Amino acid sequence: MSVMVSAAARKRRLLHWWPLVLFMVCALVAALWLWQIWPQVMVKSVIWQRDVNMKMSGLLKAVAENPRQAGGALLLFSFVYGVLHALGPGHGKVVITTWLATHPSKLKPAIGLTLASSLLQGLVAIALVVVVLSILALPARQLHLSSYWLEKGSYLLVGVLGVLLCGRALKKLRALVQTPKFRAFTPHHVHHEGCGCGHQHLPTASQLQSGDDWRARLMIILSMGMRPCSGAIMVLLFSKVIGVFSWGVASALAMAVGTSLTISSLALLVHGFRQLAVKLSGDRAPVLWRQVGWTTLALAGGVLLISASVIMWVSALPPGGGLRPF
Repeated sequence: MSVMVSAAARKRRLLHWWPLVLFMVCALVAALWLWQIWPQVMVKSVIWQRDVNMKMSGLLKAVAENPRQAGGALLLFSFVYGVLHALGPGHGKVVITTWLATHPSKLKPAIGLTLASSLLQGLVAIALVVVVLSILALPARQLHLSSYWLEKGSYLLVGVLGVLLCGRALKKLRALVQTPKFRAFTPHHVHHEGCGCGHQHLPTASQLQSGDDWRARLMIILSMGMRPCSGAIMVLLFSKVIGVFSWGVASALAMAVGTSLTISSLALLVHGFRQLAVKLSGDRAPVLWRQVGWTTLALAGGVLLISASVIMWVSALPPGGGLRPF
């Protein structure tokens, strides 16, 4: 009788997981569909990027002739461009989604990461144009070459972030699977950090941080923001040529705001799915199992970032080396 009851209870527990299973199936179907249409996406994105660049150039020319009438249209178009541009594939979205999906984090710090990285991306593009073209007076080709090496540097930082997350996850896994060593027992046992009784009396520093380590946050911001936006570089370069560089700076910042809006929305979505997964897991599994499971997921996230870093580093093309739609 007890065997039948335990089997029925096990089936009921499994039924609680159907939303998570459904989500994983839908995600797998969406990934396969995206894999099939990826070549068409690349071609369409190149055509869209060319049309947008022509529209942006026309707005900059209109601003040079009549800034009061065309300035607002330029900023609005730049903002919309930033929103749509961030919808395409990019390493920043890989970083932030992997971090939020595999590490506990509060929503406000997560949104702050996206805002800071998007703003840094715009500021890096502005600083690059000012330093290369204005201060050093180098040709435009050197500007694109410098942007290329900044892009490679951002991919390298993604790998460093992955190594950092893997190291921290392995250290935590080792601590979780270690067997506690019993050292002493007295009738009036006093618990302390090294008593060896096997109890965790207070949360550790890593648990109190809840994954919000300042080094990891800094790496996220730098790896996402170090690569200047190609659209911002184009706008800044053209605006400097026709003598409306200040409007080019404003346009680049408007793009950064639009980009931050899209990535923040993505961060909100991923954060919500993680909270749902935590709520579905509930207290149905032992505490140790849950800790090992989430730490293993964090390790997988670090491995994913390292793999993505290697792939992006190898596939990065120098100026004029091929299609660069994003």
